[in-house]
Amino acid sequence: MGNTGPRTQVPDLSDLRIDDRKRQGRPVGRWIATIIAIITVVVIMLGAASALRSRKPEVEVAAAVAPRSAPVSALLNASGYVTPQRRATVAAKITGKVTHVYIEEGMHVTQGQVLATLDDSDYQVSMASTKAGRDATAAATADFEVQLGNAERELARTSKLVEARISTPQALDTAQTLVDRLKAQIAQLKNQVQAADAKIAIDQQNIDNCQVRSPYDGIVVSKDAQPGEMVSPISAGGGFTRTGIATIVDMSSNEIEVDVNENYIARVKPGQRVTATLDAYPEWQIPAVVHAIIPTANREKGTVKVRIKFVHLDPRILPDLGVKVAFLAEEPVRERKPGAATQAPGAPVALVPQQAVRTTNGQTAVFIYHDRAIERRAVRTGAARDTNVEVLSGVAPGDLVVVKGPENLQDGQQVDRKQ
Repeated sequence: MGNTGPRTQVPDLSDLRIDDRKRQGRPVGRWIATIIAIITVVVIMLGAASALRSRKPEVEVAAAVAPRSAPVSALLNASGYVTPQRRATVAAKITGKVTHVYIEEGMHVTQGQVLATLDDSDYQVSMASTKAGRDATAAATADFEVQLGNAERELARTSKLVEARISTPQALDTAQTLVDRLKAQIAQLKNQVQAADAKIAIDQQNIDNCQVRSPYDGIVVSKDAQPGEMVSPISAGGGFTRTGIATIVDMSSNEIEVDVNENYIARVKPGQRVTATLDAYPEWQIPAVVHAIIPTANREKGTVKVRIKFVHLDPRILPDLGVKVAFLAEEPVRERKPGAATQAPGAPVALVPQQAVRTTNGQTAVFIYHDRAIERRAVRTGAARDTNVEVLSGVAPGDLVVVKGPENLQDGQQVDRKQ
């Protein structure tokens, strides 16, 4: 018979299973990493903001100049070239083959520096041979001097024997002749030694001539020979022989040479101020003065050559650059009466660029740059002169004024000067 009683329900053990998602811990590490990243970004942003706030503004400055430094009218304009007064194509004094060249174009050289060397083997061999002959002659001279001493003693003995009538006068003559002959031979050998010394000096001079040296301090502008080539002080070999090693220019001797029309040469005086402008740097006005007027005219061109000297040389001034010059009129000299003020009332004391002057609430001022800080200084201005403006008070020549910078500059503010 089957069991008809009620069934007992079997518990489901699957309810006791722990979910894998609940078994994992909370993502605490992920939250900590996120918080650290946020803090890092905030710190970087705060640092950048602080750096921007502490960054000094950059300003561009210019020097205030004296009124007499202002451009004056030009009496005459001319054009010419930069010409060095000391330019030399250095050549060897002898003909020879180049063995070494120690220079390159653009190199600075000093006076006496070796530029190149020539093959001196022939002169070295000649000198060695001459020295050997000289030494042999000197040794023979010593031998003859010994013989001379013996002959002189023999002569003395023979002389005494002749006086005692023991020897004949013929023996005396023979002894005297031997002494005289030895003296003559010794004198001849000494002359040969002197001649050998002279020949050695010539060989030494030729060896020295194989070293080509710079005649003065300068810069190499042209390298004209290479090792293995033949060089000569004169043109030879149908054009296959070099006549120069290098061209040296003394940059400190750079001047300007211009041709002035003879109809206007009366306007040019020695010592006259000149403004030179290189074609390579058209915005750069270079102060110069008339150095000399060559006292002869070119009949074909109808011009007179004028030499102009730079007041200050600059590495940018290179030989053969084209240049335009303006001969300036002399400023009139005003006589000052005894007891009169040094500066006339209302006369400008300095010139500053127009962009340096700032006007705020009707007050005119400039910012003076000094020791990486600026100082606001009130000024009185006068008339405009080209790109400059006259300053009647408040600024002295040589003061550095701010010409470009932020609009919100403040008195005493720390700034950086733009280079």
